[in-house]
Order: sequence, then C-alpha cells, then structure tokens
Amino acid sequence: MKHLFTLLFVLLLLFSCDDGPKKSYKPASIGAINTVGVVISNDLWEGPVGDKLREYFAAPVVGLTWDEPIFSLEQMPQKVFTGTTRHRRAVLFVDLDTVNVAHVKTDLYATPQEIGVIKGRTQEEIIENIETSAEEIIEAITAMELKETQKRFLRSLNKEKILEEKFGVTLSLPSIYKLGKQEDNFVWIDREIQKGSMNIIAYEIPWSGLSNDSTFVTDFIRMRDSIGKKYIPGPDVLNKITYMTTEDAFAPYFFTTEIDGRRTIEARSIWDMENFPMAGPFATFIMDDEKNNRKLVVEGFTFAPATNKRDYMFELEAIIRTIKFE
Repeated sequence: MKHLFTLLFVLLLLFSCDDGPKKSYKPASIGAINTVGVVISNDLWEGPVGDKLREYFAAPVVGLTWDEPIFSLEQMPQKVFTGTTRHRRAVLFVDLDTVNVAHVKTDLYATPQEIGVIKGRTQEEIIENIETSAEEIIEAITAMELKETQKRFLRSLNKEKILEEKFGVTLSLPSIYKLGKQEDNFVWIDREIQKGSMNIIAYEIPWSGLSNDSTFVTDFIRMRDSIGKKYIPGPDVLNKITYMTTEDAFAPYFFTTEIDGRRTIEARSIWDMENFPMAGPFATFIMDDEKNNRKLVVEGFTFAPATNKRDYMFELEAIIRTIKFE
C-alpha cells in the first residue's frame, strides 16, 4: 500500500508539471509609429534594390498637402541587427541569398512585430519579389501600427458619451480630445497641437444618401461642403463668409474598407477654407448602418500649417477605426 501511494504521488507530480506547450517569452517591441528598420547591405541600399524599396515603402501618403512617405525608412547593415535592435516593431530584411523568397514573419524576436523578408539569388529576383510582396507587407505593418496606436490610447481615455448618446456608437478617444460643438445631427471633437488642431466630426445621412454610383463623387463633395458651410466656420473676415469646403483642385481618393464589420467608403483629399487661406488633409469614413436606415459619417481632419501631417492623420484614422455600433 505504501508503494502504491508513492507511485500515485509521482504520477500526479508528473501530470501537474505538464501544462501543455511552453510559451517562449518575447520582449515588447520598440520603435516609432510608421518607422521601418531596413536591414540591408549598403551596396544594395544605394542601388536599384534600394530604389525599388523606396518606391513602394516610402511612397507618398494619399491625400496630404505635400509628399510624406507611408513609412520612414531607417537602413542598417546586418551586423547592426543584433540585441535590442532586433526588437524593432517593423522590419524589412533584404538580402542576396541562395533562396528566392518573400514573406512576412510575425513576432519573430519581439511582440508585436512584423518582419518582411525579401531574398533573391540576384538583384533582379529581389526587385521582382519587392514588386510582388510589397502590398502584403505594407498591409501587415500598417495593421500592426494601427493596433499599436490604439493600444496607446488606453492609457488615458476620454469618458465623454456624446457619440453614444447621439449616434449609438462608442470609440476609444484619448483624453486630450475635447468636445468642441454639438448640434442635432453634428458633433465636433478636437485637440490642440503645437501649430494648429486635430479634429473629428460626426453626422448621419439617410440610408439612400450617396447611393448613386454615377454621381457619387459630386454628391460626396456637395455633402461635405454643405456640412462645412453649416457647422465649420472659418475666421471672421470683413464682408466675407468663411467656411470649410473641399479643395476643388484635388480629386478625392476613394477606397472600400470595413469598420466594426460594416462596409465603409473611405475618402481622402484636401479641405480648404472659403474666402480664407487655410487648408489641410481630411479622411472621411462613410459607414453603412442598414439596421438604423442610415449611414454614419465620421471624418478626421488636421490644421497644421508648415508641419508634417502623416502621423496626425494616422492617429485620427486609428481613433475612428475603434468605432463600435450598439
């Protein structure tokens, strides 16, 4: 009997120690938002391969007032890519090798982390792999950067319930943003920045609004301009009315995306101020809400003269993409 108890104890001890697969520890990743470390030799970086990388990964962001790259690229040779440098959140690893591959590695050295690996036996193969894999890598890094930006909001959230009360939606809004204006069908939230402001506006339109494909662009511009004229005045100017409009020198870019599982039209371009020299980028998201027989329109726009605006607009997009419908 004594031996039986001993055997049972040993078996219990063994089973209690077997908690399934062991999870290896990954340190938290580091790096500025939308900054990508490019691990590549100086020779490749300064030649056609580097030019092709910059063509795709430093392409201009759509809808800004001047050219800014989608990612800031920081080149480094392989010998530098050791220790904590491997903990960078976004990485491109490009090299001549005996294999011809292009893929994305997730959380390889840290978390969250996306590493785009592009290799080829010749420079021509590397360039071809960049052309075929760049979109996938850019999407993976961008999605990660949006989540990382949203995670940082959680440190201090605004407890304002105005969007929930008016439109039946919630979103993760950093506490630095404040309610600026509210009307029956309009809410304006903003934050001051060093040289201007970052803004979010929200309103709803009927379900049938903006439904005609053949006139969608003109109807969209007419809608924005009517909202600007009614709710977004500019500075006082003697004998002149000032209000936000859509800059007619730049045709808006339109994309189809998804927010909270709902089909969403995304529009990007430049706004300006009627009768006053002010302008800046905007990103409008028109979300289907068939259940409530409406479309919800939420827009982020920035006023920041003589200042880069990429990261401001990225933050506004990250906020808007946290919207949840009741």
